[in-house]
Amino acid sequence: MAVTIKDVAKKANVSISTVSRVINDSKPVSDEIKHRVLKVIEETGYTPNPVARSLVMKKSQLIGVVVPSISNFFIGEVLNGIEEIGKMYNYDILLCNTYGELNQELRYLNLLKSKQVEGIIFMTWELKEEHKEFFNKEDIPIVMINRDTSEFNITSVSIDHQKAAYEMTKYLIDKGHKKIALIRGRIENYVFGIDQYKGYAKAMEENNLEIDQRLIKNCEFKLELAYEAVQEMIEDDILPTAIFATADSMAFGAINSLIDSGYKVPEDVSVVGFHDIKLASIYRPKLTTIRQPLYDIGAVSIRAIVKKIKGEEIEENIFVLPHELIERDSCKSIK
Repeated sequence: MAVTIKDVAKKANVSISTVSRVINDSKPVSDEIKHRVLKVIEETGYTPNPVARSLVMKKSQLIGVVVPSISNFFIGEVLNGIEEIGKMYNYDILLCNTYGELNQELRYLNLLKSKQVEGIIFMTWELKEEHKEFFNKEDIPIVMINRDTSEFNITSVSIDHQKAAYEMTKYLIDKGHKKIALIRGRIENYVFGIDQYKGYAKAMEENNLEIDQRLIKNCEFKLELAYEAVQEMIEDDILPTAIFATADSMAFGAINSLIDSGYKVPEDVSVVGFHDIKLASIYRPKLTTIRQPLYDIGAVSIRAIVKKIKGEEIEENIFVLPHELIERDSCKSIK
């Protein structure tokens, strides 16, 4: 039979509330009584109930993390930063995988609240009014990743997606490419894909290049959809000289599609990506891509949550981290 707090109190000849004070260090207890209680706890192997303790202390040492796809390469590397820095602050992570479904996201947000988490890091493909309603009514620290949250006062961590997409498109143009396809994630409101398209379009327009809407493909960050999108370009005889995929995984899908159809990368078509996941430098050809500081995005997110939990002032509400264009082997000049 498991040892209870009542058993410890009886053996130490103190009240249950005194044992609770010793365990939670909530109120002063004499050194003699504290030593006696701790000795009994050690002898009996008593383990405090974490749920009961969190209710007393109002601290669960838990942070909820809600993501749309745990299998996504980008998300996996961000989670590494969240989990590792969380350990440094003695926080455990409750991870919820929603598959990008609104009902699941709302269900998990409410579930995490019921589990007494002290803060929530939230990632979604599409930010909707239902999410905003939850944020507005719940008094719990929340940090979002890869979103512009300026209009509803939620802390966020991201890069400048418009600037990064502009730089990559301009890089391709400077290499002599004029017919450039854009394979992106989604097009819904509030999604950073809109900013990426703006950056792409700005670079094209500044250089008087036509934007062919047939070459703008929405592939939901999925390798297989990017593969199919390139197959469609080949079948429709509109294959460009360069393909800009706004996720490395989609760039891999595009490369596979080209190779399976007898094309060489970058000899026939250049392909570039976005994120710089670990596989980007191992894949062949090595992928030219925009490097997002994925680990740092996770690390900054959880540090911001911890500061909010402790009531400390945060220097800024929207953290924009630096990006970098990494040049490798998947793109060539055609000047």
